[in-house]
Amino acid sequence: MSDLVHRRVLLKLSGEALMGSEDYGIDPVVIRRIAGEVMEAREAGAEIALVIGGGNIFRGAGLAAGGMDRVTGDQMGMLATVINALAMQDALEKLGGKVRVMSAIKINDVCEDYIRRRAVRHLEKGRIAIFAAGTGNPFFTTDSAAALRAIEINADLLLKATKVDGVYDKDPKKHPDAVRFEELDHNEVIARDLQVMDTAASIPVAEAAMRQRMDRHVGTVDPRHGGRFPPDSHRRCTRTSKPASCTAATCRRRRRSPCRSSNWPRTPTRTWPPPRG
Repeated sequence: MSDLVHRRVLLKLSGEALMGSEDYGIDPVVIRRIAGEVMEAREAGAEIALVIGGGNIFRGAGLAAGGMDRVTGDQMGMLATVINALAMQDALEKLGGKVRVMSAIKINDVCEDYIRRRAVRHLEKGRIAIFAAGTGNPFFTTDSAAALRAIEINADLLLKATKVDGVYDKDPKKHPDAVRFEELDHNEVIARDLQVMDTAASIPVAEAAMRQRMDRHVGTVDPRHGGRFPPDSHRRCTRTSKPASCTAATCRRRRRSPCRSSNWPRTPTRTWPPPRG
């Protein structure tokens, strides 16, 4: 059993990272190197998911700036991410990896549709999941897609690989006096407008982190289960203290977890450790 601190990881790669020394497209040497590093993490026991941008081929915002309809430009950008995802799939499979590309738009002859439960199952079986086509909607970047998918698959860690070696108060390529941050929280990133990720991506990540802290505070999450709910065998009805298999009508209604409803927070129906007696 792996003792990794972060077992399920989502890595966001920019499309430009695949260009290497090229001016356009994909550098085979670079993509093989990245694939090798991903495989090392997988062999160490991590569950790996990837989101890759499409800036090395088409970027919707750039096309729109040139006069193209923004929706059309973004759709072209989504297809570019699919191209990159297929290239990464090929590179990983040549190294012995088991990979599934899942698209937010329907391209059934090329890759799978994105279905959350299926994506989680792929990760649990040791496959590398590559999420393509962003969120499937125009006006949202692959940063937003990475944040959304990380939350959906209950990732322990969201990483973003860029062309610089950290987070700076301004662009270090344009400003030599830029200051590198050693540590930041979500609120500071948003308040300083640091452009680590798009604001549309930073906000849901910050909210998810807040929910996680609140869940731990009320005792509904046990760290021994990777930050997730305890097994069903430990679930008990808060009204009768009987196991969750109780069939009473009132208990059936109360077995639903209030922590996942719109009225949260309320008294949680899942507790840890289980009551004695």
